[in-house]
Amino acid sequence: MKKTLTALAAGLALFAVTGTAQAQTKIRIATEGAYLPWNGQDASGKLIGFEIDLAAELCKRMGATCEVIAQDWDGIIPGLQSRKYDVIMAGMSITDERKQVISFAGPYATEPTSFAAMKGSPLLGLNLPTTAVDMATITPDEQKLIDQTAASVKGKTVGVQVSTIQQNMVEQLMPGVEVRTYDKVDNLGLDLVSGRIDALVADGSAINGLIAASDQNKDITKFGPAFSRGLLGEGVGAGVRKADTELQAKLDKAIKDATADGTMGKLSTQWFGYDISIKSGS
Repeated sequence: MKKTLTALAAGLALFAVTGTAQAQTKIRIATEGAYLPWNGQDASGKLIGFEIDLAAELCKRMGATCEVIAQDWDGIIPGLQSRKYDVIMAGMSITDERKQVISFAGPYATEPTSFAAMKGSPLLGLNLPTTAVDMATITPDEQKLIDQTAASVKGKTVGVQVSTIQQNMVEQLMPGVEVRTYDKVDNLGLDLVSGRIDALVADGSAINGLIAASDQNKDITKFGPAFSRGLLGEGVGAGVRKADTELQAKLDKAIKDATADGTMGKLSTQWFGYDISIKSGS
């Protein structure tokens, strides 16, 4: 997550996609604009990323004219509820907690969560298994991996982005950890590199983005299992107000169609380097 708050406030991307005259509607979509490759900004402040391209594709399929707006993460759900915009597409995982206040179309993608530390950290020397842990139904072996990870970071300072599934996971599964919250993943990276935190937890692609962002980040290294589902939610979806059932249904259909014809996989591979779309039955 990058760029300044001033750039975020100024970062507005407008794209119009024309369908039939009868199908024309105006949809306002909020994204963070600071979480590449999901969403971000280029040097000019233009919004870019997987979700920006996906929003354009979904709007085309719905015959809608769409405006994509940058919105700080910590105010993104209140902004939806106060009708500043109609949809959230910001790498937001579908969780039971969030479903209490908003609804979701999708999910359209999913990605594991990982820990990372600096090269040379004692945490890397523990050689924790890198096995995938699906927390939807935790097996005894997976519980052992969770316990091993929790023991390794006990007493450590671990950074997470505030109000995220990663914060929930660490606070609920990793007792004895000092959790430090940040507004943006970029700031997580800065404090990890400077030694102010021992480790960070984020989506795998966000960690990859940090590593690629600058030479000072090149020694950031993932460690331990790759966690998914359970406390981490059902996957990333498009958030809408509970009352907007028609819009939710249209988005759902567009997401399913874009997944079925391979467009979702193509766009995600373009931005992530691999396919994070959700296949039927997964």
